[in-house]
Amino acid sequence: MAFVPWTRPGDEPRPDAAALLARLAGGDRAALDELYRRESGPVYRYALALSGNPAWAADATQEAFVALATRPHGFDAARGELGAWLAGVARHALLALWRAERRNEPLPDAGDDEGADDDAAAGASPEALLVRAQTGAQVQAALRRLPAAQREALVLVDLQERPYADAARIAGVEINTLRTRLHRGRLKLAALLAADEGV
Repeated sequence: MAFVPWTRPGDEPRPDAAALLARLAGGDRAALDELYRRESGPVYRYALALSGNPAWAADATQEAFVALATRPHGFDAARGELGAWLAGVARHALLALWRAERRNEPLPDAGDDEGADDDAAAGASPEALLVRAQTGAQVQAALRRLPAAQREALVLVDLQERPYADAARIAGVEINTLRTRLHRGRLKLAALLAADEGV
């Protein structure tokens, strides 16, 4: 006799993203609702952490799902996960807002020197300083003080735990550039947290 796992009513297996996208392409709007429930939270949190502006994050998230609804075939599963694609669309929407408002610094090109503050945190590892941070709010405040490119790398890799390849694709840079931004961002964040704690 084969083992059949017990499920409660309503615990049916969820369709995978490919099946939902196929339904969406066929005009099934319920598929969009399900994709939105699954993916909108991480996309919004990414946009919020990157911009620091809830209104912009909401707009960028909406742009990502409008793009998905109007062009479901624009996503190519061979190039990565749907969440990474949506985050990339949201990133482009944020860049458009930044350019239009000219309020934030533009993300630097891959060749730009982002100012290494490597010596500031030489006495302690970034991980040790992060562990000593007293609250999540303290980390978020320090994160907002990082250059945009370093903040984006930290949000994608450390907070959203995306693979380097997906994070680099979203940021529009090579993996080595992403790794450099991530390293510098971790060091700078550690230095900011150390300064806040008086270390």
